Amino acid sequence: METPSADTVSNPATEQAEAVHTAPFDYRQHDAMGLADLVRRGETSASELLDLAIARAEAVNPKINAIITPLYDYGRAQINAGLPDGPFSGVPFLLKDLLCAVEGTPLSNGSNALKGRISPRDSELASRFRRSGLVFFGKTNTPELGLMGVTEPKAFGPARNPWNLNHTPGGSSGGSAAAIAAGIVPMASGGDGGGSIRIPAACCGLFGLKPSRGRVPTGPYAQEFWDGAATEHVLTRSVRDSAAMLDVIAGPDGSSPYPLRSRNNYLECLNQPLRKLRIGYTSTSFIGRPVSAEAVAAVEHSVKLLEQLGHEVEPVDIRLDGEALADSYLTMYFGHVAADLEFMAQQLGSRISNLDVEDATKVLGFLGKTISAGDFVQAKRRWNDFAQTMHLFHQRYDLLLTPTLGSEPVPIGSFEPPAWEAVAMKVINAFGLHKLLLKSGMVKQMALDNLEKLPFTQLANLTGLPAMSVPLYWTANNLPLGSQFIAPMGDENTLLQLAQQLEQAQPWMQRIPDL
Repeated sequence: METPSADTVSNPATEQAEAVHTAPFDYRQHDAMGLADLVRRGETSASELLDLAIARAEAVNPKINAIITPLYDYGRAQINAGLPDGPFSGVPFLLKDLLCAVEGTPLSNGSNALKGRISPRDSELASRFRRSGLVFFGKTNTPELGLMGVTEPKAFGPARNPWNLNHTPGGSSGGSAAAIAAGIVPMASGGDGGGSIRIPAACCGLFGLKPSRGRVPTGPYAQEFWDGAATEHVLTRSVRDSAAMLDVIAGPDGSSPYPLRSRNNYLECLNQPLRKLRIGYTSTSFIGRPVSAEAVAAVEHSVKLLEQLGHEVEPVDIRLDGEALADSYLTMYFGHVAADLEFMAQQLGSRISNLDVEDATKVLGFLGKTISAGDFVQAKRRWNDFAQTMHLFHQRYDLLLTPTLGSEPVPIGSFEPPAWEAVAMKVINAFGLHKLLLKSGMVKQMALDNLEKLPFTQLANLTGLPAMSVPLYWTANNLPLGSQFIAPMGDENTLLQLAQQLEQAQPWMQRIPDL
């Protein structure tokens, strides 16, 4: 196996890139199930598909910086050893460089401090991916510790949106989203703790489903992620790939604290007719911040399409305490950063102050250490208030429709603090002046300002409800802007059935950015 390095994909390979176009089929026009079917029928091979995926990566990754750890020889070794006869046998696959551990490969979690750290064993999710026959050939870019809704880690540099290289592909699964949109793979892994599957799907014109809490295993390294707010799945170009993959990965493992027993029929449910749905919609920010005209237009476009399909759609007023929603989410967020940094320091035999992590991450960790156990528990108890609000909503409506984003995908660097704030954080970290920072409220205000662009997705994380982003709208700047649907607990079937109906009514797979 090669020593993985980002430099491996820094120069395009012209001859290989041409192979993408000289193959007897158009690699980029197929979803993962389509590619697996070609392998199954002997019209191509796993080795040929891997070569095509590598060629595409070599051609476009220098522009989008989606793959930060190539594992080309690892993928070839998988094929040579013989692949399992699974639903995705022979399909090239990329793994987000966060949480999803693959034995013998690096897992940096987007941080300089963890570069070169090798996973001792597969996570349960990676094992299930592997058993489906997927061929792992790289890790994708993610913000440090998955903390941002954009993907611009200092350790690896920003990932870029294939629709416009000056804009973000979203985060924290931004590298995976960029790779799919750019045609490197039809499907890649992602995780979602505050929208990190749905946000990049919305930014890159993809389908992104966040499963219900407890649907997907988190072991053996953790019993749950972010107190149950975070879960993992995939981002895809087609709805059927997402459904088929959920059949593969759903179900508890030995770590699951509240497992949802899977019926393993998500792909099959796509063959069943969808009943007429009653859908409530809103474009009002849950945290009381402005929402762009384009985000409103995206929802209005979806409303018209839903009505044409025969569904009952009406505006609703979701009466949420937006301040409590933001505060409870940020309390969890700050607390887990503090715990993660403490764990990293123990693993690396270092002091937190000496860890090679970003200044903002250290500051967030300090804020987390100032939260009392009582404050944390009080914040967690508020999650039940939001769950009850949504329970009452779902007594009247099958689904809630909102924008996925508060605006079109933002330019690279939009979430960077102003220069004076960046300098202030460096000084504060260097001299231990964190109490001054706490009094100023600067970092909390920065976090709230970032949530302004992404105010709709955290609700599903705190309540544990399944939610999806569907690519139905492109802005005047030709940037995707997805629509979010939230379902009752455990009802991924309705989301997937509706997504397929929308996909058939307004196909999006043929829309490919010009790189």
